[in-house]
Amino acid sequence: MVRYIALSCTIFSLLARAEERPNILFLFTDDQAYEAVGYADMLDIDTPNIDRLAAQGTSFTHAYNPGSWSGAVCVASRTMLNTGRFVWEAAEIYKDGHKVDEAYPELRTWGQRMSDLGYDTFMTGKWHLRWPAERDFQTTANVRGGMPKQTDAGYHRPLEDGSDTWDPADPAFGGFWEGGKHWSEVTADDAISYLNGMKAADDPFFMYVAFNAPHDPRQSPQKFLDRYPVERIAVPENFLPEYPYHEDSGAPKGLRDEKLNPFPRTKAAVKVQRREYFAIIEHLDAQIGRVLNALEASGKAGNTVIFFTSDHGLAVGRHGFMGKQNMYDHSLRVPLLAVGGPFAAGAQVSTPVYLQDIMPTSLELAGGKTGPDIAFSSLINTQAGAQPYTQGIYGAYLD
Repeated sequence: MVRYIALSCTIFSLLARAEERPNILFLFTDDQAYEAVGYADMLDIDTPNIDRLAAQGTSFTHAYNPGSWSGAVCVASRTMLNTGRFVWEAAEIYKDGHKVDEAYPELRTWGQRMSDLGYDTFMTGKWHLRWPAERDFQTTANVRGGMPKQTDAGYHRPLEDGSDTWDPADPAFGGFWEGGKHWSEVTADDAISYLNGMKAADDPFFMYVAFNAPHDPRQSPQKFLDRYPVERIAVPENFLPEYPYHEDSGAPKGLRDEKLNPFPRTKAAVKVQRREYFAIIEHLDAQIGRVLNALEASGKAGNTVIFFTSDHGLAVGRHGFMGKQNMYDHSLRVPLLAVGGPFAAGAQVSTPVYLQDIMPTSLELAGGKTGPDIAFSSLINTQAGAQPYTQGIYGAYLD
């Protein structure tokens, strides 16, 4: 009899723990530098909804992407994030990604691991891995490629005389407007629709909500552009007309990102680029606000841990660069917020971490385990009274 009572208690305990497991909402942006958030108080930019997350949770002020093997740094960042492997091994997985099940039959990705733990998994937005998102998530919506299609008019602009053939608010240029509605709004719509469908669900959920913004083409509705007249925009203190080692840096003048702005850079042209960068970020922030409001309305917010980060930073005029293919802080470093669960409200952690640490953190919160096949560490270990976080930080760009 005692045996049965003990077994019943064990089952009850496991069920109780399962009910307590938090939902995970992962909000992911593309090309958003660590300074490009209002709460950081480094740039004159408004992000009220991201700021509200910072007030409710913990800000990791020194979060980094480890590097890349590609000019499309987002490819490397996302492959590491979803596989848990560091840059060298992730590069090999990506190379064979079109036949990943055959080449790496033992590989369990982030979405698969959360599904294994009993989570309902959902993904929308930018994917940019070599295997389909449908392989990793139970539900997907509007899975996007690396970037909205750029047009010739979006490069080498504005000219030195101030002329410009590009209008970031005009849907005629396609890009984020392709399909009739701005992609950031579509991604938020998808997330809201999923949340509405989960109101009565018993299983915990894992949402991977990946915005393409603020990657170029940096387009947003006119009212957001109007918020940032060029007179409001400051030129970076480390502005250069040209980076003296462009060709040797791995980010030559012919690189796609670098061709967005003419050479030599001018302060006026950089202001225009930064204006559009800030405007698309504030528009993105408004969509994040919509998702957060839907989470509150769903009744699930109290048992949801939210992570917010970006896949890497961006120069937008710093040191003469436009892109992210360099080892400067503005390119390697990203904002990272963790809200709910063990993460204290309004706290700041200056311990250097990787953005990919979010993956093992979510697994730990879900009651799972990580092993030697995951190269990153749980962010929970940075919290007061926990085992010290011992991982060193370094980065590399592979040939």
